[in-house]
Amino acid sequence: MFYQNGKKGIPSEIGKKFPDECVDKRRNSRKSFTKEILIAGTKPERERLFTCPWHINCSLYRKNRRKKSFIMNRRKNRPKKELARERVALITGITGQDGSYLAEFLLIKGYRVYGLMRRSSSFNTGRIDHIYQDPHDPNPRLQLIYGDLNDASSLNKILRSIQPDEIYNLGAQSHVRVSFDVPEYTAEITGIGTLRLLEAIRDSGIQPKFYQAASSEMFGKVQAIPQNEQTPFYPRSPYGVAKVYAYWITVNYREAYNLFACNGILFNHESPRRGETFVSRKITKAAARIKLGIQKELFLGNLEARRDWGFAGDYVEAMWLMLQQNEARDYVIATGTHYSVKDLLNVAFGVLDLDWQEYVKIDARYYRPTEVDLLVGDSQKARTQLGWQPRMSFQDLIRTMVNADLEEESKRLYGINYVMADSEGSAIYEPNKLVEAVDGGHSLKW
Repeated sequence: MFYQNGKKGIPSEIGKKFPDECVDKRRNSRKSFTKEILIAGTKPERERLFTCPWHINCSLYRKNRRKKSFIMNRRKNRPKKELARERVALITGITGQDGSYLAEFLLIKGYRVYGLMRRSSSFNTGRIDHIYQDPHDPNPRLQLIYGDLNDASSLNKILRSIQPDEIYNLGAQSHVRVSFDVPEYTAEITGIGTLRLLEAIRDSGIQPKFYQAASSEMFGKVQAIPQNEQTPFYPRSPYGVAKVYAYWITVNYREAYNLFACNGILFNHESPRRGETFVSRKITKAAARIKLGIQKELFLGNLEARRDWGFAGDYVEAMWLMLQQNEARDYVIATGTHYSVKDLLNVAFGVLDLDWQEYVKIDARYYRPTEVDLLVGDSQKARTQLGWQPRMSFQDLIRTMVNADLEEESKRLYGINYVMADSEGSAIYEPNKLVEAVDGGHSLKW
């Protein structure tokens, strides 16, 4: 048996004889003890060796004392665990429909969000005013910074400054019909702008995850129905061509420079924040204005075109999910259903008990030089690998947009105290009534 602090210990099968110098010291000691000492096992067993009072000068004790000192110093010098760093995201096109929903989503997730914004003499921040934070706040989590996809130097400076963990490239000249009028500008921003951003990432030396907003317009004259990640591209507009270039340059930089860069091929996605020149919002806004007597006619182009329409708020979640994967891949994001422009008119005007055929006129100027007749996506890969699914149906989406436009136009025309929305969503001109505004499924009371 051996002793520790005057108490008997439990002998162990793991042991080692004392060195001779220690045995000699034992002869001069008035206390008796065993010639075996614990040198392995649990921490308490190791401590018995280090605290054994008869081995202060023996070589075995000195050897293990040095070992203990080394272990303690290593523990002392071990760097402390860093607190989880706040993730930083950069969004180009933050003032657009998708950018505003994505900024909201990331803020809820706890990100610090930077939004790239072009310098202009007039503010275009209406979609993010409700989440905007004054830059003089001590710790703003949303900050807007000036930059341009047409200016490589500004992109390099921004990336080196904020060092984002994730980059969402949503900025583009995104109107398909307008791209025929400004094809060079469309190619410069939508196509080459993506290249400038990828080059800025490579040049800065940072390693963020990169999301490129691709488009269903890349399929154009479709080669298969429905379209998925393997369907060949056949773009039918300068916008579609520019998006195809942006898609392949993203793939090239992923393979050539090992960047985490992925493409989200998003089919049409709408909301009350959609630009008023896009056909979906153009229709819902016109329906509301006609109901209120502000507008008498609506001019449109091809009513037979069929699209896969979803809710933008659902689609930004898919963008985020792509960047949370271990490997960068490309995904189609779509509902898998398609409706014609006539179907959209039926739903929108039906919400307000109107017959669209009494108000819609055809204007040849709104036809594209090369039309795209049908786009419908197969998002099975995203549903399986990302766990993503669309939540809002086409009918609910259009109804939400019509109600939001009705409230907005009513407020503008009659003032807050003179408008009420009844259960059918139609306007009633009564004083001293409140109105509810519906935006993306959220009810806001003024």
